[in-house]
Amino acid sequence: MTETVPSAPLPPTDIETFARLDIRVGTIVEARPFPAARKPAYQLWIDFGPQIGVKRSSAQITVHYTPATLVGRQVCAVVNFPVRQIGPFLSEVLTLGMPDTKGDVVLIRPDLTVPDGGKLF
Repeated sequence: MTETVPSAPLPPTDIETFARLDIRVGTIVEARPFPAARKPAYQLWIDFGPQIGVKRSSAQITVHYTPATLVGRQVCAVVNFPVRQIGPFLSEVLTLGMPDTKGDVVLIRPDLTVPDGGKLF
């Protein structure tokens, strides 16, 4: 087994920089394979509650998850980055994850169910 070496920490920053990231929790309401992506990925539709609504995301999370296991799962995402065109798909939010020992993505999510749209602080 090849282990992934964690990257070196970044230089210090300040709380104002962190506060400009709008990281919210949402529930995946739809997940589909994304065959047009260069690397294996899924198209996700994530409900961030009434103030933000449902947003789309492309995520390279096919090793640990299937579309069926993703629907109903809460995840964390950055909701205030610019929209990115990924092939024919517009990705509106950045779904957050961390690498396992092989470098495959494991999703970031709350331990307990929380209201959709809740902001990380």
